[in-house]
Amino acid sequence: MSFASKWQAWAPRFQSMLRIVAGLLFFFVGTMKLFAFPIGMPGGMVVSLASLIGVAGLLEVVGGALVVLGLWTRPVAFILAGQMAVAYFIGHAGNGFWPIVNGGTDAILYCLLWLFYSAAGAGPWSVDAWLVSKKSSSA
Repeated sequence: MSFASKWQAWAPRFQSMLRIVAGLLFFFVGTMKLFAFPIGMPGGMVVSLASLIGVAGLLEVVGGALVVLGLWTRPVAFILAGQMAVAYFIGHAGNGFWPIVNGGTDAILYCLLWLFYSAAGAGPWSVDAWLVSKKSSSA
């Protein structure tokens, strides 16, 4: 077996690792908004859940945690991709064309990352994969 084929065999594991790391980073974007943890929003404020940013923070905390676990990954990732598309067009696109200039790079990357997971699934290291294997073994 060649190095290339051994490396390619790791793709599903890397899919899971990327999901876990991205989910944790996304989770902490939400905790910053809602709980000022590990750092607060600019000016040290914490947002209200009744605000648009508060709803975004709630989606990021709950969605990020579910993504980390790999639970209901496809529908959760689809919702999060939509959130990031909305975030880009509401919060960034009006500040200039180029994402590096308008501050929308993260929103675009997260949008495409969550779209990928909505199509590809969580990978082997996930609650979703465990539930499928448990269901198939009991059938």
